[in-house]
Amino acid sequence: MMKQIFGKLPRKPSKSSQHEPNGSHLNGGTVNSHSSSSANSNQGKKTDPLASQAGLMLVSGIYEALPGFRDVPSTEKQILFLKKLNMCCVVFDFSDPTKNLREKDIKKQTLLELVNYISSVTSKFNELAVQEMTRMVSANLFRTFPSPSHDNKLLEIYDLEDEEPAMDPAWPHLQIVYELLLGFVVSPETDAKLAKRYMDHSFVLKLLDLFDSDDHRERDYLKTILHQIYGKFMVHRPFIRKVINNIFYRFIFETEKHNGIAELLEILGSIINGFALPLKEEHKLFLVRALIPLHKPKCASTYHQQLSYCITQFVEKDYKLADTVIRGLLKYWPVINSSKEVMFVGELEEVLEATQAAEFQRCVVPLFRQIGRCLNSSHFQVAERALFLWNNDHIRNLIIQNRSVILPIIFPALERNTSGHWNQAVQSFTLNVRKMFTDVDHMLFDECLSRFQEDELKEKEMQERRELTWKHLEDVVSSTTAASNEAVLVSRFVSSIAIAPATATSPTPMVGS
Repeated sequence: MMKQIFGKLPRKPSKSSQHEPNGSHLNGGTVNSHSSSSANSNQGKKTDPLASQAGLMLVSGIYEALPGFRDVPSTEKQILFLKKLNMCCVVFDFSDPTKNLREKDIKKQTLLELVNYISSVTSKFNELAVQEMTRMVSANLFRTFPSPSHDNKLLEIYDLEDEEPAMDPAWPHLQIVYELLLGFVVSPETDAKLAKRYMDHSFVLKLLDLFDSDDHRERDYLKTILHQIYGKFMVHRPFIRKVINNIFYRFIFETEKHNGIAELLEILGSIINGFALPLKEEHKLFLVRALIPLHKPKCASTYHQQLSYCITQFVEKDYKLADTVIRGLLKYWPVINSSKEVMFVGELEEVLEATQAAEFQRCVVPLFRQIGRCLNSSHFQVAERALFLWNNDHIRNLIIQNRSVILPIIFPALERNTSGHWNQAVQSFTLNVRKMFTDVDHMLFDECLSRFQEDELKEKEMQERRELTWKHLEDVVSSTTAASNEAVLVSRFVSSIAIAPATATSPTPMVGS
């Protein structure tokens, strides 16, 4: 009988359900579901009675401001810090600017108080404080970006100058959370050995996912924070490099869409600058497999400055990589994109400036074949930028040392520019380069000029033979047509292919070769 009576009495709620704020709804504000998963994934660490006290306020369903840190004794500041962190786990909906104005303002003020507390604290953060800080940051920052704005972006309009930058409506809160995370990471009171247990690989991975944010302000904060994490948590360094590597692979070979490539490359620029010598094989593979192929996407102009810096850093670290880098640039050299070609020539100049003579000689032939094509480009900026290479003292010295190989390759381009390029500035710059070769080695110049004139004469004779062949073919066709009174269609292209081997003494050069 007593068991039946006790069985009908209401059961006392368990501690876990009483003190767990995650998943609750509070005056229209929702707690990010990620906060509970991150708290659990953050390693089922030992609990503390302070955590239960910190959750009591949210259970009550009332979002009220807590006392300031100045209003409580020093012995209670740690508990108040935990309560404020737990309070800020509530994430409000900013899609409706008229909703929860009072609660949003309370949270904003609370976040600002936390920022000030982090910057002024003089004692080490304990394990519970690190755990709660990580949970609060995860609840506010880690989110899925709306897919329509990503999937509907066409590569053809991937021009940041023409697009209005997207601004996250929740930025008033997000910005302060980022300030708080940055202050926590750089604080001397944050023990890296303790914090790495909660700011683990999962945390870093989700932080890197945020680099695809449309809001450039968010990406700037992420860039600074990730750089500080890389510097403070040495155990995470290989993992961070690996994840960035994978982001680049997916961008290059699958999507060609990512908003944070420039920021990630900017971080890498500092990382590469700190590489110890000799370079590890892992770092060289990263250069060959990730950085050099980043020249391929159509939207390379959005991050080319940062990419060029990273590439140059590698060559300055190890001059033997110059040949690899130059051949990589030639592999991805643009064919019809003139503005991209101008960027490539600019990057090539930076690489050549760090290139030594031995490495230069290894790639001089394919390199100056491409430069020769640039000199003859009908786009004056491409031709002009290529001619500017001779203004660089180091590059000019390399060219002079290898003039016997270089001048015969580019001489036809120089001669055609002086006589036939439509842009007056290009003609003037070409004459300057031509004069430089004349002054340095007049005999070599005369030899190249004589060879060029012979080749031009042979080309003229070949053209005349073609014309005679066509005239003969037309006469044959006309006589055949007159005899049969039937119309015959002659394809100039097909016929020229059929008769060329029999009439030409040397192979006809291909157009554009």
